[in-house]
Amino acid sequence: MKSNNRVLWISNTAVFIALLIVLQAATTPLGNPLITGSIVNMLLIISVMVCGLSSGVCVAMLSPVAAKFFGIGPLISLIPLIALGNLILVLIWYFLGNQKKHDMYALLSGALAKYLVLYISIVKFAVPVLLQLPEKQASIISNMFSISQLITALLGGILALIVYPRLKKAKMGGD
Repeated sequence: MKSNNRVLWISNTAVFIALLIVLQAATTPLGNPLITGSIVNMLLIISVMVCGLSSGVCVAMLSPVAAKFFGIGPLISLIPLIALGNLILVLIWYFLGNQKKHDMYALLSGALAKYLVLYISIVKFAVPVLLQLPEKQASIISNMFSISQLITALLGGILALIVYPRLKKAKMGGD
């Protein structure tokens, strides 16, 4: 990677990480995880679409750490599993979303894949097998990583499909 490309990559990735942190901080007090989750998923998708795979992966991996910092994330031990769900979303959008005719495939398969990874790894494995939490806490965490993850990934994808063309046009200097 040339020096100019490296600087551009660092600055672009930093902008998306900063946006992630600011928007998580701004939406968390609203108390609605659907809003925060949808915005986070939108940023994950847009970061990979605008800046490429390595930036998208960085943002995806840092997102659950930032969420834990703001008190959104449930347990520190779940951060790697949440990061894995984010990674799957970013990878699918990278491979499918950059092809205009595959936007709907990226939207649906990315949301479904992220949901399934989180549901299976957290609800069906980590909560009952690894964590062995009291029933009330297990129920709360299981609900956090159930259907709401599919909804926020779908909404984030829809928002990304609305915002990304405008960002791309602005980046190219179009009207």
